[in-house]
Amino acid sequence: MPQLDFANPLLLTQVFWLLVIFGALYVLVSQVALPPVARMLEERASAIAADLERARALKAEADAAMAEAEREQAKARAEAQAQIRTTIDAAKAEAAQAEAELSKRLAVQLEEAERRIAEARARAMAAIEEVAVEAATAATGRLIGTAPDAAAARAAVGAVLAARQG
Repeated sequence: MPQLDFANPLLLTQVFWLLVIFGALYVLVSQVALPPVARMLEERASAIAADLERARALKAEADAAMAEAEREQAKARAEAQAQIRTTIDAAKAEAAQAEAELSKRLAVQLEEAERRIAEARARAMAAIEEVAVEAATAATGRLIGTAPDAAAARAAVGAVLAARQG
């Protein structure tokens, strides 16, 4: 390698100037450039310490405000729960009253419907009985050649219908 040829006379001058330049740069950096940097670092450290102290104070204040807000929130929640319970109780009472009124109306309507059904059933049974008496009289008349007594036919059909219903 030609750079490390110690027999070359230029190598000694290059090493000399390297040491001179390195020494000059070292003095320049240590006396001129580093003192302002050190002062800036100290100022930053003191500013950071002040900011940390102020942050601690603000955190304590925020914690106190947060605790107060939580107390207020718990109080508001309790009041809301009480109001909800009151509203629910009132709604339940109103619903119970409406249910009772509806039950009364439905009972009346049910009784009326049962009465109408019973009347319709009685009419239908009477109509069925009349049709059955007529059919029995006609069928008996055709089978035996003479028409049976209407009262006897009505009694026979009534007995059969009573036996089926019972």
